[in-house]
Amino acid sequence: INAEYGTDRLLASMSFISYDADTCHFPIQNLPYGVFVRREGDQTPSIGIAIGDQILDLRACTEAKLFKSELIGDKAAQPTLNALMAAGRKVWQTVRAEVTALLATDSSLASDEALRAKVLVAQSAVDMKLPAQIGDYTDFYASREHATNVGTMFRDPANALLPNWLHIPVGYHGRASSVVVSGTPVVRPHGQQTPGPDKPPVFGPSKLLDFELEMGAFVGPGNALGEPIKIADARDQVFGLVLLNDWSARDIQKWEYVPLGPFLGKNFASTISAWVVPIDALEPLMIQGPAQDPTPLPYLQSKRPGAFDVQLEATVNCEGLSEPFTLCKSNVKYMYWSIEQQLTHHSVSGCNMRPGDLLGTGTISGPTPDSYGSMLEIAWKGTKPLKLPNGEERKFFKDGDEVVLTGFCQGDGFKIGFGECRGTILPAKESVV
Repeated sequence: INAEYGTDRLLASMSFISYDADTCHFPIQNLPYGVFVRREGDQTPSIGIAIGDQILDLRACTEAKLFKSELIGDKAAQPTLNALMAAGRKVWQTVRAEVTALLATDSSLASDEALRAKVLVAQSAVDMKLPAQIGDYTDFYASREHATNVGTMFRDPANALLPNWLHIPVGYHGRASSVVVSGTPVVRPHGQQTPGPDKPPVFGPSKLLDFELEMGAFVGPGNALGEPIKIADARDQVFGLVLLNDWSARDIQKWEYVPLGPFLGKNFASTISAWVVPIDALEPLMIQGPAQDPTPLPYLQSKRPGAFDVQLEATVNCEGLSEPFTLCKSNVKYMYWSIEQQLTHHSVSGCNMRPGDLLGTGTISGPTPDSYGSMLEIAWKGTKPLKLPNGEERKFFKDGDEVVLTGFCQGDGFKIGFGECRGTILPAKESVV
């Protein structure tokens, strides 16, 4: 595909869309997908690709017959990414190659002002929507540092990891209906909590509202029921990645999670970033992940690097702060179980994965306190309150707090960025009884 479209040459010539390569999250080397609605004019949801501070409208490109390949068809003109996700990696690469050619400095689009006005729109002039219809959402527990910290807090520090943790990517089935796009407010949830040992539960708003610094992976074509995805094929099943904040109500979670795991403490909201960074943008920058000891069973063994060197940051903003305060800085490369291993394990039972399914990595914590990916760890179960510049403290979040996740992978002279994953906490509803 690169040879057919000459994308290596086109990348070297760059795009006619101007941007600062040192800071821009969406250079021509990235080309992430999103779904947007224009605030003026036609408000039909459209698939777009971000470039600089602009969006290339793929529905408008389809209507203008700018795509040459029959493989693309009308897949890029849909209101969600599901059809494109289902089409497979050859089609994804074809779209990527054609869009790269359209955005190049010597393209016909570069010199056609009227056509540019039809197919390009400023990101500031649109509202972003969920990129796909998410059929199923599974959240993993793939960071050894995070699992060790939680096990140390709540169990035996000498045996922080449960016996199965180093053998399987542990996960649970989350709630797809409450996955929301960046910018959507998060209402503080109600639920049962226990005030202390041997005391009966009480009902009310969560007092221990937390964030989790995660990545999410969107599934591509998927597999038929009863036909597992092999580890060698898993990467071709990953359409792209997003930032993910798996909001957590720790007091509700603590009371309910035995014996079947999280429920209401997790199902009220999970925020994802609006732009899906394609696997083909990230693959050239992939690295080897942490050593795995004991060696995983054969079905989980991969012969190629499976880690992403994505630098992550979480901040909080609230009344009285002059600028957002950094909560932590972490990196996806710390993750013990790779996304390919997570997907392979998920399907090894014969479970059928479908286009648009979302896999969360679980909290990505690093080896030092400034890289812990949740308030549970940062404030160490409330024993080490975080001091903010305005004089306030945080063990967990208060109403009005805005949490923002960002991330990027550094290339040679460019960034593969994810934009923002933003959510503001609203007060609980006054009465739900």
